[in-house]
Amino acid sequence: MSGSEAALLYNDRAVLENHHISASFRILREDECNIVQNLSIEEFREFRTLVIDMVLATDMSFHFQQLKNMKNILSLAEPKVDKSKAVSLVLHCCDISHPAKRWDLHHRWTTQLLEEFFRQGDKERELGLPFSPLCDRNNTLVAESQIGFIEFIVEPSMQVCSDMLETILTPLNVKENNEESGPVDRTFQIIKPWIACLVENKKIWKEQAIKDDEIRAQKEQDHKKEDNEISNNAQGTNE
Repeated sequence: MSGSEAALLYNDRAVLENHHISASFRILREDECNIVQNLSIEEFREFRTLVIDMVLATDMSFHFQQLKNMKNILSLAEPKVDKSKAVSLVLHCCDISHPAKRWDLHHRWTTQLLEEFFRQGDKERELGLPFSPLCDRNNTLVAESQIGFIEFIVEPSMQVCSDMLETILTPLNVKENNEESGPVDRTFQIIKPWIACLVENKKIWKEQAIKDDEIRAQKEQDHKKEDNEISNNAQGTNE
């Protein structure tokens, strides 16, 4: 807890997300920025509710509960996914999706995001605060952190989101087929280009993790060698 003005205003809960939502709607109140001015009162109310729900759902503290809730819904005999939960999960997946893109894009985003984290860590060190996760530039294992991020966060999220979209779109697909060519019982399947990207990116990170381990092992060996030489020299001097 930083004790910042924003943290105090939003009681340490989803501070940045709440700030961004509030700032966005304040800007929308300006005439030259009001892109929703032609919405009816009911439409604006729905728009505002959806935006608030969607942005708050990008807070990683809600991640596991969000996936659990959606899995529970999809496990029902006749699952019904409401609009807010659907678009919130889609936006959350978009927010964490850089490992599901080509390596060049994924690597660039990883570098930029980690530098943001490291600068936060630099500030935390300056203020005497404990490091937040992944914010210590001297001790963060980048490759291993990305492997874990892909395996435990991104892959499960993309899978649940895929299942959700197929559940939502299947009735529409069946109805369209029925209207065109008679009864067809066919589950709608979305294209999943991210699967190959996740596999390839994880493979590259695992190769990098092996190299990093070798480099760390060599450094430790060199340090031990230096320590032994210093110790031997000190003993020789004493003799």
